[in-house]
Amino acid sequence: MHLLIRKTHANQKWQRRNCVHREERMVIKNVNLETVCGITSTLPENRFPEIAFAGKSNVGKSSLINGLMNRKSLARTSSQPGKTQTINYYNINGQMYFVDLPGYGYATANEKVKAQWGKLIEDYLHQSKKIRAVFLLIDIRHAPSENDRIMYDWILDRGYKPVIIATKLDKIKRSQVQKQLKLICDTLDVVEDTTVIPYSSLSKQGREEIYELLDRILEEEGAD
Repeated sequence: MHLLIRKTHANQKWQRRNCVHREERMVIKNVNLETVCGITSTLPENRFPEIAFAGKSNVGKSSLINGLMNRKSLARTSSQPGKTQTINYYNINGQMYFVDLPGYGYATANEKVKAQWGKLIEDYLHQSKKIRAVFLLIDIRHAPSENDRIMYDWILDRGYKPVIIATKLDKIKRSQVQKQLKLICDTLDVVEDTTVIPYSSLSKQGREEIYELLDRILEEEGAD
């Protein structure tokens, strides 16, 4: 079983919805880092749907992507957080792309670097025609930062409803989970029917729920 946290505009109450457990259908067999785009690069015009991953530095983005791809270190974490200034496109099974956006918000980054982060992410969200979902990663242990709130609103303004992935689930007690999820959603002031999935890079809890979302995206893409 897993929980989707949903906020309704009608009563502003938090509700739990139990979802039926089923066998995973998403099986990732082939992964390839196909394209790396920097500040001056032209973004590719891909024919497969794109799933974008956004989040601040050290939130666990590389760990999530590696966990979904069943790879240990294909998505590499920089030894200097905040230094990565590229968009990485991972071809998944020749069916979709995982798009790893630059981590933002690293405290020691200079203003020029911060501006480059912003331009890369803005250009991608504005120009790509194949985005089917944007995963915004938030550390479940803490309230979202100002940068997180800006990124959430930015994604909404581009016409996408972010899926919130609450990372580092293994770092808190089970009794704290619902409280922290509510804190995240209240701080971001999430829109109605926002999907929030707690995720642990150690136990892989939450991975099946993400696979279900990816399955639905592929099904909808095939129906078009």
